[in-house]
Amino acid sequence: MKKVYTCFCTDVIHEGHLNIINKAREYGEVIVGVLSDAAMIRFNRFPIISFEERMKMVSEIEGVSQVVVQEEFDYDEVIRRIRPDYVIHGDNWTRGFMKVVRDRAEAALEKYGGEIIDVPYTYNENVKRIDACAREKARMPEYRRKRLRLLLPLCPIVKAIEVHSGLTGLIAEKTTVESDGKLDRFDAMWISSLCDSTVKGKPDIELVDITSRLRTVDDIMEVTTKPIIFDGDTGGMIEHFVYTVRTLERMGVSAIIIEDKIGLKRNSLFGTDVEQTQDTIEHFCEKIAAGKKIQLTDDFMIIARIESLILEQGMEDALERARAYVKAGADGIMIHSRRKEPGEILEFCHLFRQEDKDTPIVVVPTSFNSITEAELAEAGVNIVIYANQLTRSAFPAMQQVAIEILKNHRALEVDERLMPIKDIISLVDEI
Repeated sequence: MKKVYTCFCTDVIHEGHLNIINKAREYGEVIVGVLSDAAMIRFNRFPIISFEERMKMVSEIEGVSQVVVQEEFDYDEVIRRIRPDYVIHGDNWTRGFMKVVRDRAEAALEKYGGEIIDVPYTYNENVKRIDACAREKARMPEYRRKRLRLLLPLCPIVKAIEVHSGLTGLIAEKTTVESDGKLDRFDAMWISSLCDSTVKGKPDIELVDITSRLRTVDDIMEVTTKPIIFDGDTGGMIEHFVYTVRTLERMGVSAIIIEDKIGLKRNSLFGTDVEQTQDTIEHFCEKIAAGKKIQLTDDFMIIARIESLILEQGMEDALERARAYVKAGADGIMIHSRRKEPGEILEFCHLFRQEDKDTPIVVVPTSFNSITEAELAEAGVNIVIYANQLTRSAFPAMQQVAIEILKNHRALEVDERLMPIKDIISLVDEI
């Protein structure tokens, strides 16, 4: 009997999956792959039920003769291992970003004469309702909060991009590119104090209060599933910081990053050009410890941002602070620099990793933007944050469109620069 292979990336079986199984049975013995947790997460499908539960769920489907683990989202390895005569899949992978996966599977099958069977994708009101329910569950705090911790051991480097609204959140959530036959996407989202303030027309001096900033978080969480890292500025007074931690944890945010400065907040990239005061090690450690003590789960992360290099206090000061902050309970260390070259960042990572192999390192390559993610990962960096690029790209474009409309007294001249409104609307999921 010929072998037919299909793979499911789901927490629930609906009639679309059953339709594929029934079609597969017409061709031979049905073998179903279940994506591993790592593969699902890399595919941007954070599992709601355990891998063992997914295996059991699939094995109980009538007509399935064998269930195997598919370790990668690409089919290459599993095709080499099983050598199926046919691979069957919904025809949704004949277009869009999924097409590269189909092309690679087809190439692997052609080496020994295997074939692909594309089945019309099942999409009706019942399937639509089930998919919408699954998306809503993925947004729930108890599932979402732990996702950054889940990603850290699975990704060579976790890529986070700044978002400041539901729409930018959807861009971070859904943007996928193909490069060298592989799919790539952002892993997490960064809610920047600078960008949140800027889109509200306010200066970046902690003027926008926490209630307003939490409203931004809520708008983004309502329409996305990726883990959120929150820019907590200095964290404020210790007595206030503990409430921020408790609130963010309850909402399902994965992490907060706080910087070791006190007084009026000024953007770090001003460095010593403006007055900025670094907190004492003792006081900042108290703040970290107080935040960790108030947590109700082990999922939430408090990451300490060190400003020593920004304020030209030297490498040894940065390392001393890193040691103290980790000892106080920090779940990660963010090291910042305003230099154009990454040398001092790489030096810090090298020295810190000699002492500490495990604590996650976070960097924000805004000024030293020539370094690649691979180079950062090689240096021991775990999280890279693209902290303001979406905001910085949007404002010049909007300003130029406004100028052109004023100059020409109509909108015709700017139309070629504009994304069709139907394409923007397509980002938005309907319930």
